[in-house]
Amino acid sequence: MNKIYNPKPETWSDILERPTKTVDDIEATVKGIFKEVQSKGDFAVAKYTSLFDGVSVPELEVSQTEIATAIATIPKELKDAIQLAKSNIEKFHAAQKTAPITVETTEGVNCWQEKRPIQKIGLYIPGGTAPLFSTVLMLAVPAKLAGCNEIVLCSPPDKQGNINPAILYAAYLCGVTKILKAGGIQAIAGMTFGTELIPKVYKIFGPGNQFVTVAKQLATQFGVAIDMPAGPSELLIVADDTAVPSFVASDLLSQAEHGTDSQVILVSTSKELIDEVEKEIQSQMDVLPRKAIAEKAIANSKLIFVENDAIALELIDEYGPEHFIICTKDEDFYVRNIGNAGSVFIGNYTPESAGDYASGTNHTLPTNGYAKNYSGVNLDSFSKSMTFQKISPKGIQNIGPAIELMAEAEGLQAHKNAVTLRLNSLE
Repeated sequence: MNKIYNPKPETWSDILERPTKTVDDIEATVKGIFKEVQSKGDFAVAKYTSLFDGVSVPELEVSQTEIATAIATIPKELKDAIQLAKSNIEKFHAAQKTAPITVETTEGVNCWQEKRPIQKIGLYIPGGTAPLFSTVLMLAVPAKLAGCNEIVLCSPPDKQGNINPAILYAAYLCGVTKILKAGGIQAIAGMTFGTELIPKVYKIFGPGNQFVTVAKQLATQFGVAIDMPAGPSELLIVADDTAVPSFVASDLLSQAEHGTDSQVILVSTSKELIDEVEKEIQSQMDVLPRKAIAEKAIANSKLIFVENDAIALELIDEYGPEHFIICTKDEDFYVRNIGNAGSVFIGNYTPESAGDYASGTNHTLPTNGYAKNYSGVNLDSFSKSMTFQKISPKGIQNIGPAIELMAEAEGLQAHKNAVTLRLNSLE
């Protein structure tokens, strides 16, 4: 990892730069595949599944038989773990429900707001070397709680043309309505336009690589909403001498093993801790099955020493990490003052892995600095807020003259007339 001591603020943007390609590098590829899926449907999806995933899939949709077979292969211990995680995620997200808000703004003028579910939801679940069945729970559980009618799941098949059994089990457990063997750009395009087998959805959720991220952003140009422009995973830890070096190293590696384009950063007020963490990273990484991936991510990562907590906080807010772990004596300072982070983990015994799996919070979070202006996925992500109003004769008499004056001042005579006619009818 790169060690940096007391960097000057004017260098922070360069130091904290993410190891990601620019959109220009991959946008042409994404647009080309979108155009082909739009015109050729499932044929194009199958073509790119063969090209990118190296497998021909006879049936795009997962059958009930395949789901049943997958469920039978899952060990009971893993099923119990998934059910525990699902229960905690349900508890946390169910608590986010809000009642309708009703206000009489003026006598006779009643306004209220209600949440209504987004009817058609698309979930993208990465497969490949790390099939993220936990992401199924994070997305399908709140979608079901919100009342979404259609929950469509796309995930890339393995070399045998199958979706990981744990993904299928989690999808079954959470009430996903349709599962398709499609990944990457072609899956996002399929859910954007709709094909013979992939339903068109209103909003797409889920993490992915940079190609998936750009594909989701392109989907918004065709009337489909997305959860956020989430890309490669990232983690920032702030720690001092009260932190346990082996714990810190394990958390850094837990994100580094996600992918070669992941980034992890340690910010510390202790040079000694930095040295100890660096040693721990090497010893722990040497025995990881995904060592080759972690090594490349670690090469993109930083160990940064700063003089005090105030400087550390300013640097962290500038970065806006997806995951933010606090292991300091004065943890309350960071908890009270952090402005930009996707999800915050506090103390030596709160690993980022807890949020990834089973504590109850959602792990679908903004990356690449988007924590400055995006929230992580939550119950409200799956609904719309609709406003209603009902005005009585007395109410239109109370606010009608103001509406007439404002409409006339804007030169919108028909707006004024719509009120004047009603007021005249009450005389």
